[in-house]
Amino acid sequence: MAVALHYDCFSGLSGDMTLGALLDAGADADAVRSALASFGLPITLHVNKVRKGGFAATQVWVQAPEEKSHRHLPDVEEILNKGEMTAPARQLALRIFRKLAEAEAEAHGMPLDRVHFHEVGALDSIADIAGVAVAIDSLGVTHFTSRSVVVGTGTVKCEHGIMPVPAPGTAALLRGVPLAETTIKGELTTPTGAAILAATVQRWTESPAMTVRAIGHGAGMKDFLEQPNLLRVFVGEVAAANPEQSDRVWLLETNLDAISGEVIGYAIERLFAAGALDVYATAIQMKKHRPGVLLSVLSPVEKREELEAILFVETGTLGVRRTMMERSKLQRESVSVQTPWGEVRAKRGWREGVEVFAPEYEDCARLAREKGVALREVYESARRGHKP
Repeated sequence: MAVALHYDCFSGLSGDMTLGALLDAGADADAVRSALASFGLPITLHVNKVRKGGFAATQVWVQAPEEKSHRHLPDVEEILNKGEMTAPARQLALRIFRKLAEAEAEAHGMPLDRVHFHEVGALDSIADIAGVAVAIDSLGVTHFTSRSVVVGTGTVKCEHGIMPVPAPGTAALLRGVPLAETTIKGELTTPTGAAILAATVQRWTESPAMTVRAIGHGAGMKDFLEQPNLLRVFVGEVAAANPEQSDRVWLLETNLDAISGEVIGYAIERLFAAGALDVYATAIQMKKHRPGVLLSVLSPVEKREELEAILFVETGTLGVRRTMMERSKLQRESVSVQTPWGEVRAKRGWREGVEVFAPEYEDCARLAREKGVALREVYESARRGHKP
């Protein structure tokens, strides 16, 4: 069994709310304090039991002097690397801050190493993020899910003036994240909260399949008339997944019309050459009864931007939709079998008593042409040559 964490952010989330919820669910507060003390910074963590909207919760706040200068990403990374943290906790804290830096770089149009943090580079934010990383590590969490995220409405005041909710940096972090509707005015999900989700969540679901062992409530600083300002987390167990039998991929889709089949075919060739897992075209009927093509691409997580760029360049589309998906797959290996006409490469896949065998088309077609035999005969011979 694997330890799972589910964020039930019905009222949004921030760094301090997340840390409070994790401590409320049983995370090691002493480990958090010890890690923060190792940074050598003038910060003190206060943890209090409170009632928020009539419900018991844990509220944390960091006592630290106000600073006039801003930190850059390398400054924060140096602090985290010098602190006494476990490797997984340090890696998670670094990943959260890098997510923040990437979002700020995108929002302000500047290089990653030139980005300077505003509020999130302050001492209290460093404590919140590092504390969350240590708390998650102390719980042993390896599986993360979250419900749809409530971000709030209206405007928020930031260093650059009044901005709509979510502010640009937060919005960049929430790309691809399902959002939930609310009428509450104000910023319910902060950049730090959004970065924690972006750095940890593996699947988005309103109700995860898990055995709940602990529930934690983290209290926010504000109070709302409509609902308690709480982040609820569930900590429990899920069946451990075999990483060789499951992974995550992006589904990229775009609707095309007024484009020739040759152009679509060339785009498909380029997408495969660039590393697409699969590309397929579906005939559809678009608005005004125009015939069109739905072009779908399964992309490895790390290839998404490159494959999106090919779609825009080669098809001239005005937009590409993307959805993060989980998939189950067979464990696989490449093998070779002998046929009367020569060697054929193939893929063998298996999982829990199921086995499949797929000869490679290119090898079978080459032998069929060279030896003057039917393609189906080469396929059948290759399959017979495979002995499970």
